[in-house]
Amino acid sequence: MTGPIGDKALHKGACHCGSVTFEVMAPKITDVTVCNCSICTMTGFLHLFVKAEDLNLIRGEDHLSEYRFNTKVARHLFCKTCGVKPFYRPRSHPEGWSINLNCLDRAGFDAITFNDFDGANWEANIASLKARDKD
Repeated sequence: MTGPIGDKALHKGACHCGSVTFEVMAPKITDVTVCNCSICTMTGFLHLFVKAEDLNLIRGEDHLSEYRFNTKVARHLFCKTCGVKPFYRPRSHPEGWSINLNCLDRAGFDAITFNDFDGANWEANIASLKARDKD
């Protein structure tokens, strides 16, 4: 998956109000994807893709509300209290999760590289995102 580069560490995260808290195992040196599609642009989502088993929801499953649009494959999850989207099940990586870097404590990261993805033209560009998984 796009993201893993260095040794993994446990990173803590939460929505804005703290109703949803979680931990994620992710590299200390990593890259994230900056997507310009409509929902990522409007929510300020920065994608850190991880395997399903690398996300541990600590608290707040009952505070998550789901939203699906277009193909209805991606499961966008928002805190019912503050409206923040801390993570979701993406259409591009349905076997894993996309974690919002903005919801993580960045102190555990040694370096983060930001990679642009033209998600506004998703169908034409998804192959380029998948190709990063093989790097």
